[in-house]
Amino acid sequence: MSFFSLTSMGGLMVAAGLAVSTAALAASPEPAAPAPAPGANRVTNPVAEFAGIDKITGRIITFDVYIDETVQFGALQVTPRVCYSRPQTEEPKTDSFVEVDEITLDRKIRRIFTGWMFAESPGLNAVEHAVYDVWLKECKQKSDVPAPDGAKADATKAEAPKPAAAKPKPAATPDVTEPDVAEPDASEPDTTDSN
Repeated sequence: MSFFSLTSMGGLMVAAGLAVSTAALAASPEPAAPAPAPGANRVTNPVAEFAGIDKITGRIITFDVYIDETVQFGALQVTPRVCYSRPQTEEPKTDSFVEVDEITLDRKIRRIFTGWMFAESPGLNAVEHAVYDVWLKECKQKSDVPAPDGAKADATKAEAPKPAAAKPKPAATPDVTEPDVAEPDASEPDTTDSN
């Protein structure tokens, strides 16, 4: 066979393949509905559940953190910013944007992780520290941990000043007027010259 007969045979095969695929496309039923946009069915959750391991003791601890709140795990401070999941009718996909800070030995805070964590792939973006590892387990609508708003309301009630008990007046007090002496305000600095 010559070169020209081989190329014409190849061209005929390509043309036949195109004809068959065009006929199959024309005979196919209605095209399928377009896939939903990514993130169209995601659920925003107020609580992110993390797991952490202390490599020295070997203890694994699970803890809940409310969105935009910070929880300390060992020398790490974990703050989730968002936590998304999908409805139970869809394939699970749970992710959270998390910031993790380390408290150093000299009491300084150093950011060691900022990014997305995925519950279905815990090793993909887990925080790996010399002593602690932290990863996302799931996103939840409720937690056994009290909400931060409830804790703040309780704290303000405890800090509210209690009314002072009325001092009883002595029975026989003579009417002596004392001159008004202004006491210095404790919130203002002392400006007297102490030379």
